Amino acid sequence: MGKNQLSSSSEAASTRQKNVDDWLPITSSRNAKWWYSAFHNVTAMVGAVIEKNHDLLCADCKDIRTTFWIMIFASVHFVLSHLPNFNSISAVSLAAAVMSLSYSTIAWGASVKKGVQPDVDYTFRASTSSGKIFNFMNALGDVAFAYAGHNVVLEIQATIPSTPEKPSKIPMWRGVVVAYIVVAICYFPVAFGCYYIFGNNVDDNILMSLEKPIWLIVMANAFVVVHVIGSYQIFAMPVFDMLETFLVKKMMFDPSFKLRFITRTLYVALTMFVAICIPFFGGLLGFFGGFAFAPTTYYLPCIMWLILKKPKKYGLSWSINWFCIVIGVMLTIIAPIGGLRTIIISAKGYKFFS
Repeated sequence: MGKNQLSSSSEAASTRQKNVDDWLPITSSRNAKWWYSAFHNVTAMVGAVIEKNHDLLCADCKDIRTTFWIMIFASVHFVLSHLPNFNSISAVSLAAAVMSLSYSTIAWGASVKKGVQPDVDYTFRASTSSGKIFNFMNALGDVAFAYAGHNVVLEIQATIPSTPEKPSKIPMWRGVVVAYIVVAICYFPVAFGCYYIFGNNVDDNILMSLEKPIWLIVMANAFVVVHVIGSYQIFAMPVFDMLETFLVKKMMFDPSFKLRFITRTLYVALTMFVAICIPFFGGLLGFFGGFAFAPTTYYLPCIMWLILKKPKKYGLSWSINWFCIVIGVMLTIIAPIGGLRTIIISAKGYKFFS
């Protein structure tokens, strides 16, 4: 009798565990292809802001508060965030990846067409030594943020089927290589070409530095809208998985649409509130790039590699990993300082909920 009860209890626990895994967003569907990882990673890494189309299309219209634009953006995610798992947002992510390549090409192409500005200046923006140093720190954080896709790479790989004969790391690696090629095509022409055209007057978002042709800039900004919608979903899905895992495995809530609806709605509402309170894109890039993304991108993987593989001391692999660790730790310390300073300077003339 005792054995039967134990067996029955074990089967019930096993059944519940399977039901939970089939419900959670990361483990519920493992049939992704290698190209899924490619466009998921592109969507996660390439990015821009757009908080401009209204001004271009209706120059004489009354200004709309930044708060309202953020609320409009969030309203889209109050709907999309209820898509259950990574594979269900594949179409959104693919569209976002295509849009990122499209608006990046428009950005550097339109800049080259515009030509080098007569008052172009390639010196530092800041006039003081401290300002130059803090801006440099913030720029390092921007670089770290630019490759922040590493924060979701494991979750992306978890959606790819894996067997001992065909491990998921093979298609994942293929997708990552393609993603980095696309990212390079997006980033480097914009970084070098647009700086050459505008110098230190280039805006955090290059599309803000372009004015004509209006129809092309409007189209590029529309592409950005599609991309940032997809990017939000890519970064939100692992958070949803973490929250829902905690609720159903630790708090023992039953997996249900109601639980998912409440959890995700509250998360979107929270991010909307934070964005309304701190709408400083450039400073936030530097701050979170150093504070949150530099560890997972630059040195934590290297530390794990050294522990697991134990390469020869002072050898090539050992030296490269330690170099990345040192650089990553420096980024984690100094980039948030520069980002925080940028936020403070931007906040001087800002009124909350204005």
